[in-house]
Formats: sequence, C-alpha cells, structure tokens
Amino acid sequence: MALTPQNSEAFMREVDEAVRQDQLLTFWQRFGRWIVAAVIIGLAAFGGWLYWQHYTRTQSQAVSEEMDKVIATAVGGGTPDAKELDKLTQASQPGFRASALLVKAGAAARKGDSKAAIVAYKAMADDSSLDQPYRDLALIRQTTLEYESLAPQQVIDRLKPLAVEGAPWFGSAGELVAIAYMKMRKPDLAGPLFAAMAKDRNVPQSIRSRARQMAGLLGVDAVETPVVAGQE
Repeated sequence: MALTPQNSEAFMREVDEAVRQDQLLTFWQRFGRWIVAAVIIGLAAFGGWLYWQHYTRTQSQAVSEEMDKVIATAVGGGTPDAKELDKLTQASQPGFRASALLVKAGAAARKGDSKAAIVAYKAMADDSSLDQPYRDLALIRQTTLEYESLAPQQVIDRLKPLAVEGAPWFGSAGELVAIAYMKMRKPDLAGPLFAAMAKDRNVPQSIRSRARQMAGLLGVDAVETPVVAGQE
C-alpha cells in the first residue's frame, strides 16, 4: 500500500531521528569518556582557582593587619617587633615589603644608627623589584641622612630628577635641592624652585610654608593665583 504524503513525511522524520540518535550514540561511544574527563579536569581547575583566590585574599588580609600594627607602633614612637618586621620585609606582596623596609630603616634612624639606616635606604633605592615611588622615597631619606657629608652638587645630581613639578616627591626632593643651590650661592636657581613648591597644592603644607618664606627672602613671588570659578 502506497504511503500518503502525510505518512511519508512522518516516516522520514522518524528515519532522521533514528539516524541522529545513532550518530549521537556513536559519537558518545567514541568520545564520551574524553568529554567526561575534560569536564572533571575543568571543574577541578576551577575549584583550584577559587581556592587560590581565597587563600591569596586571606594571606593578604593577614599581612595587611600585621603591617597596620607595625606602622601604628612606629608612628606612635614605639619600636616594632624585630621578628615581625623582618617577616614583613620578606612578604610576597611588593607594597607590603617596601613599606616594611621603610619602617625598618626608619626605626634604625630613630635609634641613632644612621649608618644602618643609610645602608637600608640605599639598598631600597637600588632594588629594581620595588615600585619607583618607594625607591625614590628611599633615595630622598638616604640623602637626608647623608646631607651634611655630601657636597651640594652631589645632592643636586641625585635629587634634581625628582625635584620637578608633578613628581610624587617634589616637595621633599625640591627642598633639599633648593638648599643645595643656596649653599652654592645660586639664589637665581633656588628662588624659583622655592616658589614652585610654595604654589604646588600637592606639596605638603609644612614644606609649602617654608618654601614661601624662603622665596620671599630671595625676592621671588610665591603668592598663589586665586582660582576663578569656571576657569581652569
């Protein structure tokens, strides 16, 4: 008996479905175990990544809390625990390590051990693994401790690259360079530098005040230009 068009169409759909099922079964028989293995490996890798993120975050929080305690002790005028501080100087996080190294060098300077502090600051300044702002700050503190024993030109050669407007440590480096210019009897170079520091709102207020006074003594205008609303 001949199939009607409707029956023929239904029959072809059943054949297509059977073929697809057979192809899927064949594919699964050939590659199923590899797919399962890949899924398991992927889940294991994802789980490992989640664990590592949690571990890293936990470790960072622990180191941060330890660093806060050390800094609070140092700022309060106390002496941080030596073992704890040494541990932090070996931290895997560069920022915590650099901060700990600065605290350690500063502690040595407060105890009057300038030689140890200078060595520590110099090591930081030369350490390419630290971020540049930390290295620059270490160089400034090293130079501050050595200032009286350095020739003014040595101070200028060291810190002039940092004594520029917009640099993170413009105020600290600029003040030391300007004073070096004064020692060299070069007020024409010191005055404008003092004035620039006095007008820079990013420079700490204490340095700006001193710079404004020095610029005035040298006859250089250090008065800030008032900011008019709507103008940049």
